Amino acid sequence: MRELSCPLCTAIAPWYTADQYRDFFRCPACDLLFVDPVTHPSPDEERAIYDLHENDPDDPGYRRFLSRLTGPLIERLEPGMSGLDFGCGPGPALSMMLVESGFEVALYDPLYAPDARVLERRYDFVTCTEVVEHFHEPARDWPRLVQLLRPGGWLAVMTRMRVSLEKFPGWQYKNDPTHVCFYSPAVIQWLARRLGLELHLHAGDVVLFRRPVSK
Repeated sequence: MRELSCPLCTAIAPWYTADQYRDFFRCPACDLLFVDPVTHPSPDEERAIYDLHENDPDDPGYRRFLSRLTGPLIERLEPGMSGLDFGCGPGPALSMMLVESGFEVALYDPLYAPDARVLERRYDFVTCTEVVEHFHEPARDWPRLVQLLRPGGWLAVMTRMRVSLEKFPGWQYKNDPTHVCFYSPAVIQWLARRLGLELHLHAGDVVLFRRPVSK
């Protein structure tokens, strides 16, 4: 049986299942389920797929989808706070919604808004919607998100939670070649402990972490 090092916690993860395109591994330590890195798409391949997404900032349905994250986040913010939309993509609808609610929002995306200067600041909140499943190096990228937060700041994440292990082989979400990491409630709890974050909300595919004031 093949084994790989977990890209999140570095524990040895055994092979779990495969489809016609990729092998999947499950970490026994943090519970992350991930694909073999040799099948990671290149930046050009990723962009070709992302360009097909229809994330119109003016689409009411898309706004309702994003409001499942912006609603509980805004309830925890104070007027005038500043944030970063990490992985904003080509149509930053979420940042527009937050700006409309009175917040200042910077944008970062390695493909569509690659100005790394915004990563040198700290923010009252960081949003990361439909992004963490694309992390090729989650052990690097998750701590980077935390370092972008001021003490007391909020990290708002949206990602589809993994179905049961028994149903995973037939799960449509895993078939997107840009989805390389798959999270479960156990992984979310592991991340909160490892990163020293307070887990304030985990409802469906929406997670809100808070960086303690003392850190």
